[in-house]
Amino acid sequence: MPVTKSAQKKLRQDKKRNTINALVKTAFKIAIKKLTKPAAKSTSKKELARKAASTIDKAAKKKIIHKNKAARLKSRVSKLSR
Repeated sequence: MPVTKSAQKKLRQDKKRNTINALVKTAFKIAIKKLTKPAAKSTSKKELARKAASTIDKAAKKKIIHKNKAARLKSRVSKLSR
């Protein structure tokens, strides 16, 4: 366990950030999984792809994932929506 006050505060901050980052990460993973399901209709696929791309962009903006990974994921999402 951290001893100094600043180390204790840093631990609290890290825990908060970790939970927020995990939520954002799971959000775009769920969006991609919804798109890959065969039950997705062709008309709603474009809408699902748009939402997935949006969540991927948000994750990249917050530096949760690298921008190149975001670009790669968005490319794959756009292929799935066709």
